[in-house]
Amino acid sequence: MTSLIDRLTFLDYCIVLAYLLILAVIGYRASVPKNKGEDETLFLANKSLGWASIGFNMWGTNVGPSMLLAFASIGYSTGIVAINFDWYAFVFLFLLAIVFAPKYLGANVSTMPEFMGKRYGESTQTILAWYALIKILISWLSLGLFAGGFLVRQILGIPMVQSVTVLVLFAGLFAYSGGLKAIARVNIFQMILLIGVSLTLTILGVNKVGGLAAVFQKAPASYWSLIHPASDPSYPWPAILLGYPVAAIAFFCTDQAMVQSVLGAKNLEQGQLGVNFIGWLKILSLPLFILPGILCFILFPNLKDPAEAYMTMVTNLFPPGLNGLVIVVLIAVLVGTIGSSLNSLSTVFTMDVYRKKINPNASTQQLIKVGRLTVVVGCGFAVLMALAIDSIKGLNLFDVFQSVLGFIAPPLSVVFLLTVFWKRTTRTAVNAILSVGSAFSLVVGVLYLWVLPPDQYPFWPHYLLVSFSIFAVLLLTATLISVFDKNPSIYVPLAAEIRVKPTRRVWIAWISLMITMGILYLVFH
Repeated sequence: MTSLIDRLTFLDYCIVLAYLLILAVIGYRASVPKNKGEDETLFLANKSLGWASIGFNMWGTNVGPSMLLAFASIGYSTGIVAINFDWYAFVFLFLLAIVFAPKYLGANVSTMPEFMGKRYGESTQTILAWYALIKILISWLSLGLFAGGFLVRQILGIPMVQSVTVLVLFAGLFAYSGGLKAIARVNIFQMILLIGVSLTLTILGVNKVGGLAAVFQKAPASYWSLIHPASDPSYPWPAILLGYPVAAIAFFCTDQAMVQSVLGAKNLEQGQLGVNFIGWLKILSLPLFILPGILCFILFPNLKDPAEAYMTMVTNLFPPGLNGLVIVVLIAVLVGTIGSSLNSLSTVFTMDVYRKKINPNASTQQLIKVGRLTVVVGCGFAVLMALAIDSIKGLNLFDVFQSVLGFIAPPLSVVFLLTVFWKRTTRTAVNAILSVGSAFSLVVGVLYLWVLPPDQYPFWPHYLLVSFSIFAVLLLTATLISVFDKNPSIYVPLAAEIRVKPTRRVWIAWISLMITMGILYLVFH
């Protein structure tokens, strides 16, 4: 299959150049602070983000290159079932907006470790800070950058080392210069472009098949079902119903890279509306990311590897002169995900490690300097890890990506859920789950992924059910530790953290989304 690099025309190069120039201007304007001397310009955008910026930035963080690859691949193989990972998310986004966000903003924190540290002390903050740093470095930066480099190599034919180096440097530029504010501004522009380009690809595919009616007729009937039977080996409904919430709570409600946009909100209402907005944006995953895979199955049914579905569509359907738009999308999803991840990495290290442990009296300029240095180190680490992952032969990126998240998630979901919903939760229980519980979860993950893989040892249930089982064990353990703790350290919330009732606008937005999602599930049941 020919690479796009051989088909680029003068117009394609002009499109890419214009995109880069617009991106640079937006980033520069956002990077110049109106008032100097504010450390949160780099980390929390001076708490200036409105609902649109929050929604687009969270979506930009979520829509990484792995989504373009994985969703098109799964759409090609099994249809729309994978859309559950985006549509089912509205339940947990609602939890973030109505339950978690008021507590985060009321506590006036910059990071998730700081939030937990205010409740359970310095030891908890330190454990969670290092946990968060490792998670960002591995699951966000390294795997995310590898997926981006893989996609660039697949479509453009550029070697991995050049791909990941250029991409991470470009994404890191915005995190280095302007922090969250620059990334949020850039992501608005990029996500609008992503919608336009992806929708163009889908429309071209639908037209080539012969219209929507032909698409529904030519694809297998099972491709249009959101809920698969319990006997389905890939996506059984019990695994999605029980196991996905474990990962979703950790991902949407506790992950620094996702929650940081909410922490930078102008006020609570804007934060809650921004989280609602990403729920609406996630509906678009069907026409933008899944449907191209189904269209590829209809048009090119004999692909050797379903992972080539996205590449096959863009190299066969985009006419000469518009291939530059594909490059634009690649850069957009990389900058969105990697930029937000780098900003989260710098925020956690600077606020929870440097300011807390190394230099408590650090000035604003020192904090910014350390934050920028962290971005540079993070870029270097991500490149090395992406190249190391690329050297592993026979790696199924998509299954590993979801499985790794499934084994990282249970300890985080347990401690944050108990912290928010059960006041009796103690420091001993939280620290035990974050340390010993995390080790237990990761050991099970290593056994599942590499030592006793399910393709050779069929006694394993679905990895999402394994994740749910770990969650249940850790939840029971934390509850028992808290109940039998003879010297409990229990947090008493401040007045500012008392739950604030959502405004009428917030309720209208969320009820509308719930009704819409209910209708979609009924239609595609």
